[in-house]
Amino acid sequence: MEKTKFKIKKVFIIAISVILITVALVIIFISPLTKYLLEKNDVKLIGRELTMDWAYVNPFTGYVHLSNLQIFEEKGDSLFLTVKGASVNFAIHKLFSRTVEITQLTIDRPWGKIVQKKKKLNFDDIIRKFTADTLNTKPSRWHVTLLGTKIIDGEFHYREQIIPINYFIKKVNIESDGMERDVDTISAKFYFQEGKGTGDMKGDFTVNLKNADYRLAVAVKDFDLEIIRQYTWELINYGMFRAQLDANIRATGNFGSQDSISVKGRLALRDFHLGKTKQEDYLSFKKLVFVVEELSPVRRKYLFDSITLSSPYFKYERYDSLDNVQAMFGKKGKNISDVTQQPGRFNLVIEIARYIKILSRNFFRSDYKIGKLGIYNGDFRFNDYSLVEKFSVDARPLNITADSMNNNRKRVGVTFKSGIKPFGEVRLFVSINPKDSGDFDIKYTFEKIPVTVFNPYLISYTSFPLDRGTLELNGLWNVRNGEIKSSNHVVVIDPRVTKRVRNKDTKWIPMPLIMSFIRESGNVIDYEVPITGNLKNPKFHLRDVIFNLVKNIFVKPPTTPYREEVKNIETEIEKALTVKWGMRQHSLRPHQEKFVKKISGFLKDNPKASITVHPIEYAVKEKEYILFFEAKKKYFLLTHHKSAKDFTERDSLEVDKMSVKDRALVKYVSRKLSDTVMFTLQEKCINFVGSDIVNARFKKLVNDRENSFRHFFVKNGTNDRVKMYASESNVPYNGFSYFKLDYPGEIPKALHKAYEKMNDLNDETPRKKYLEQRKKEAAAVSQVEKR
Repeated sequence: MEKTKFKIKKVFIIAISVILITVALVIIFISPLTKYLLEKNDVKLIGRELTMDWAYVNPFTGYVHLSNLQIFEEKGDSLFLTVKGASVNFAIHKLFSRTVEITQLTIDRPWGKIVQKKKKLNFDDIIRKFTADTLNTKPSRWHVTLLGTKIIDGEFHYREQIIPINYFIKKVNIESDGMERDVDTISAKFYFQEGKGTGDMKGDFTVNLKNADYRLAVAVKDFDLEIIRQYTWELINYGMFRAQLDANIRATGNFGSQDSISVKGRLALRDFHLGKTKQEDYLSFKKLVFVVEELSPVRRKYLFDSITLSSPYFKYERYDSLDNVQAMFGKKGKNISDVTQQPGRFNLVIEIARYIKILSRNFFRSDYKIGKLGIYNGDFRFNDYSLVEKFSVDARPLNITADSMNNNRKRVGVTFKSGIKPFGEVRLFVSINPKDSGDFDIKYTFEKIPVTVFNPYLISYTSFPLDRGTLELNGLWNVRNGEIKSSNHVVVIDPRVTKRVRNKDTKWIPMPLIMSFIRESGNVIDYEVPITGNLKNPKFHLRDVIFNLVKNIFVKPPTTPYREEVKNIETEIEKALTVKWGMRQHSLRPHQEKFVKKISGFLKDNPKASITVHPIEYAVKEKEYILFFEAKKKYFLLTHHKSAKDFTERDSLEVDKMSVKDRALVKYVSRKLSDTVMFTLQEKCINFVGSDIVNARFKKLVNDRENSFRHFFVKNGTNDRVKMYASESNVPYNGFSYFKLDYPGEIPKALHKAYEKMNDLNDETPRKKYLEQRKKEAAAVSQVEKR
């Protein structure tokens, strides 16, 4: 009995051992055999070469693992896809019922590369390989089911060879329960980071493969829009772009219809920059935030809790031929049209713009609401380099706020407030019918704007700058059904024409004579300009202008009051006594010398008296004048084969009159430019002359002015009672550099009288002033000619 049991036990052990050995042998031999067969028949199977380190196959459990799998490009030796490890679990028992059920697919640390050239992708051959020919292929009796799927820590690169684009994402993790047989939907969770930073995107989605419906929830944090930057390179001639994206949104829709999308959530663009270089922006903002309650074009619902824009910045510049927008995107947007006119050409920036256009095309014909609309702390700048000298104006801080906007309200109010740099402010209020863009009211006010800010235009078109004056504009517009009824009031207070600028760049209009006609009593220009008609064809009514002009020719009407509240701004300087310096003026002029000599004499006669001097230098404008003179001087010396020591006073006068826009000069200074893109003549002249020269000449100018002013005090021994502060760089209200003189206590009558005489502030008729100014100009020209 015991022997029988022993024999059974022995047989059992032998059987188990044989089975185990057989299984082991099968596994040992089938694994390398699988590796061999896959590598030998790779082209037949997938149309690509592939390699791997080793394979493990267990036919009894249905487990397969491929280690360090590498798949190469079609007919090439560069890598298309690498996988550190790929594992598959099959349900073996279901193979007998003609079902291939993959219960788990795990891909560990994949690295892939997608390359596009026009419409061609580097995996088109694989798609063709596994796309069945429905006309010649009978339906398969086998069924394939993929259940659990994991992609762990992947990295995928995208390269577009035409633009070109080189972008990648990393740490890609995707997990899905797969899709069972006879089930139409598939869902997955995903997470990845953008390639060059730490921004990430995570979420989940569900897709119905039968009807193409989808549902998406995604959260985005600090995502660098590097991919957008690369697509902008195709659209711009130069420049840089960068931005960050944050979002938390939920969306549903259908892949077959673009406007079927329905979105809820929050989307924010941060640190947006588009400009000439990383340091010089044309357009930027700190944050643009959309909080969406429901956005559904197909249901015609555009419901926003809020839309806010923080710290927007926009700079528009005009050059001699183009502006900065056209210089970047091509004349009339040529770069963009070149892309959009190519059939089948893909550019992500263009596609986003097209999609936004589709989503918003029915906005005003839909149910819309914006609970809060605001633009805060904006900065909008305009620079005009097409003139003889640069014109610059800056609206900041700009704030725009609106009432809650929706299509059910009768009126919506929008408030616009901004400072104007260097001086002034603007206020505007718009009340608009949200259902009719041709039904609105506007009330606007521009205040405390110095007319000297417009000197670049006045010099270019008249030759005469102003050194005093304040502009005010205000008006009221009522527009119904596109028909305009408006009143517009223009006031220029105390405008004063200064010395004519003589060079070949400027046109000549007799501004002193014109001023004598258009100014009214109290040295004020005050006109009403009604505008009527419709928005497409407005009509300007100049009756008040013409009537006042005719009256001014014969008699000055005494009815217009002098607006003291504005005059106080510009006379604040004069109350303290000032000495104005013309551009590049190194020494005092004769009438200024008399005034300063009077002050030094007053200090000599009053040993306890003293004065303090605050030099205010219009450094930006002074340096521009110095730059142009030095550029013309260097060009003159080079083209006349002269050295700097041979430069005479007559040469200096010739250079002064030379046009800075002279074609030969511009061509010369544009020859040897650095790699930096330069559009303005100022940039080209700096490159030609050197900033060190300009700074040195400006420093000498400041020192010469101080020495010229101190001369009479040093001469009579009162210099120790003149306290001169360090020069301050600023934009003066009167448009010129000046010395501000402070006298402790009340200004003595003798000094104030001398000051008034210097500045010719006596109550004289404009005609008399004009004639005297003409005499002074003629005398000055005569003195120059004698030199």
